[in-house]
Amino acid sequence: MNLYEKKEACCGCSACADICPAGAVRMVSDEEGFRYPRVDEEKCVDCKQCTQVCPIKGAEQGKPENLYFGVQAKDDALRHGSSSGGMFPILAEYVFRRRGVVCGAAFNEDMEAVHREAWNAEELEALKKTKYVQSNPEGIYRSIRTHLKEDRWVLFCGTPCQAHALRLFLKEPYPKLIVAALVCYGAPSPGIWASYVKYLERKSGGKMTQFYFRDKRNKDNGHTCSYVAGGREQAHSLYGDVYCRMYFADYIIRPSCHACRYCTVDRDSDFTIGDFWGIGKVRPDLEDGMGTSVVILHTKKAREIWEQVKDGLYWFACEEEAALQPRLKSPTKPARGRRRFMHFYRTLPFSVFRFVFIGIMSFRTLWRSALKR
Repeated sequence: MNLYEKKEACCGCSACADICPAGAVRMVSDEEGFRYPRVDEEKCVDCKQCTQVCPIKGAEQGKPENLYFGVQAKDDALRHGSSSGGMFPILAEYVFRRRGVVCGAAFNEDMEAVHREAWNAEELEALKKTKYVQSNPEGIYRSIRTHLKEDRWVLFCGTPCQAHALRLFLKEPYPKLIVAALVCYGAPSPGIWASYVKYLERKSGGKMTQFYFRDKRNKDNGHTCSYVAGGREQAHSLYGDVYCRMYFADYIIRPSCHACRYCTVDRDSDFTIGDFWGIGKVRPDLEDGMGTSVVILHTKKAREIWEQVKDGLYWFACEEEAALQPRLKSPTKPARGRRRFMHFYRTLPFSVFRFVFIGIMSFRTLWRSALKR
């Protein structure tokens, strides 16, 4: 059985591997570094659960009655330790007070982005920061189902395709499940990220232990990134980081993301959360360089929770048009020359590939400058 015909038809959510009762589905990395399901025909019992749980094959989402807000956590430590305005840790605190568990993406000891659990504020720290890498959620769907059947509160935070995959995996509503979907630019290649980590480790002479894509030390809305490798910290511009430049130039985004069905405000998650880009135009009094979250409430459960947590926030209601971010309107378009870029990645050592990419970007900049003259 082939679970997809074209790579655009697989988002890599891993729900098919988690739900397979025979263990016949495993996720395998392709030449671009993205994970795709592979079915062991000898183990397959043809139960079709793997296709039923696929968020790309699944039913279309309904049209909820959305409410839109801009928020900042009143607790400066919460907001400063988060990538945007601090809505995620506010929701996490709500769950921790009920002795529940929070599931989100974190880097493991090998700097791989994986979904894991946090049971308290200390464990939450690793989940709060932005990861510009597609996370591996394999195993988390089963774990969430177990917690819910044991009547625990669970907060799941992930990309909208992962959030929809979780709904399909569970098959039934759970009153103590809170689903928060991110405003997602697109999922970058875990393979290219792993190559970049190894490159930085060789350059630094030691193992990488931290990487922050959205460091707020300069109060520049997280446009600084930093990392610790070989026991030494390095910090530089987000847009000067070669991996981030590959990402924002749209070269290393998963093929399915360019045709994403979730680039809309209408989702089946309880919340949508992300950066409130353009806050200076909507509420210039809140533009302090430390981040503001856009929050969309989609469900009755979300509205009930909002009433219980909003006292911990500076917030304002707004219209849909003010809250709309680019990735709530349409998917990220693929870069021209992406196929050539990936050919270089597959065939060149990363240190050489890096210089080729920098050369490509420099040429593009010069060409655009010449066309403007």
